[in-house]
Amino acid sequence: MDYLRNFISIYNAEILMGLIILVLGLIITTIYLSFKVKKVKERYDLFVKNLDGLDVEGLFIKANGEIMDIKRDLNLFEQNISQLETRLMFTIQRVGFIRYNAFQNVGSDLSFSIAIMDHYQNGFILTSIYGRENNVCYAKPLKNGESSIPLSKEELMAIDKALKGDGLFNEVL
Repeated sequence: MDYLRNFISIYNAEILMGLIILVLGLIITTIYLSFKVKKVKERYDLFVKNLDGLDVEGLFIKANGEIMDIKRDLNLFEQNISQLETRLMFTIQRVGFIRYNAFQNVGSDLSFSIAIMDHYQNGFILTSIYGRENNVCYAKPLKNGESSIPLSKEELMAIDKALKGDGLFNEVL
């Protein structure tokens, strides 16, 4: 113990200087950390603004619930889109139209054939043959782009236009 008293009495100025430097360092560190805490508090207040008493844990629970709702809605939308895409395959997607003159002595190309098909090339072909005395209209079923009933060359051309995607051009033979 005497040794410690001798040491302090000999080096009291140096010890006092060291303690002053240490206290100043602690004061500077405290000021720096108080500014940091203030910034963090401001960011936290901005983060929980308008949340009426929710803490961070409550905020995360609320956000997680909203994310789960969004995921559920997204899955429902994806299912609906898938169902719509399936239904769309069975809608009219391919149309081929051809006008022609069925008889030599009748002008104006008033006869026509129109092929109407879905994505799977199922549908029908509607043909109207115009003559001076009468007009005949009939339909033939199509499955995979072909018919079980014999087709005329004009009907085959209408099917070909539908398959090629030429659409409803008023091309005359």
